[in-house]
Amino acid sequence: MFQMVSLLIITVVIALNVSAGQERIVPIGWVLEAEAHLARIDSYTAIFHKQERVKGDLRDEEVAFFKFKKPFKIYMKWIKDPGKGREVLYADGWNQNQIKVHESWMKAGFTVDLDAKGFLAMRGSRHPITDSGLENFLRIMRRDLENGMRSGELTYRELGEETVYGSRSQKVEYIVPRDKTKGYYCYRSIINFDVKTKMPIRVKIYDWNDALVEDYGYENLKLDAGLTDADFDPKNPEYGFSPSDPKNPPLKNPLQ
Repeated sequence: MFQMVSLLIITVVIALNVSAGQERIVPIGWVLEAEAHLARIDSYTAIFHKQERVKGDLRDEEVAFFKFKKPFKIYMKWIKDPGKGREVLYADGWNQNQIKVHESWMKAGFTVDLDAKGFLAMRGSRHPITDSGLENFLRIMRRDLENGMRSGELTYRELGEETVYGSRSQKVEYIVPRDKTKGYYCYRSIINFDVKTKMPIRVKIYDWNDALVEDYGYENLKLDAGLTDADFDPKNPEYGFSPSDPKNPPLKNPLQ
């Protein structure tokens, strides 16, 4: 049923764009197009930018190379300070659902397994690694937009075109009532949708006090990247995970 409704909305969006002779965004149309695009691909890569407010403090931006493959496998390597050289690997059903982390700040580096939602893994972050990826973000955004449109509580503004990470994007703002008891994820969000792919390539999230709490970006996003199991294998020679670690099971079939 959702697919039928989504297709209908997308068709209306396309018709509006054609009749207007230009690209326009409606509150949920590009979100549905992005979800439909992701449903057709197996993997993607990007340079992931993250800046979060944790315990009241807006932390420094972190930048990592990001790999994602379905059903849910993630590899990240930090390419700038803070955290430069750190690697993390996670796959649903593999390694007892723990994150494998390699830290390079000691002379030889070291590899540990961490509870994905435990204190050490979550230290300095607002979300566990299991919340990562475009799919999860789009799901939350669609839920809030549908609820806001249905209730009439959503305020929506187009902020014009903006170049982000070298890509043309359309910038929009979504605002809902400043009342967290209504169940929305945030009070206000500013999102840059890539004009070509309709993907949200930069997202700024503001809390109920209208303070910036999350700023995420996907630079050089490559969809349908053709990733294989080797990209999520701790024994990959390009990675720094301890090769002699007996806790490094192969990832050829992580769900067994």
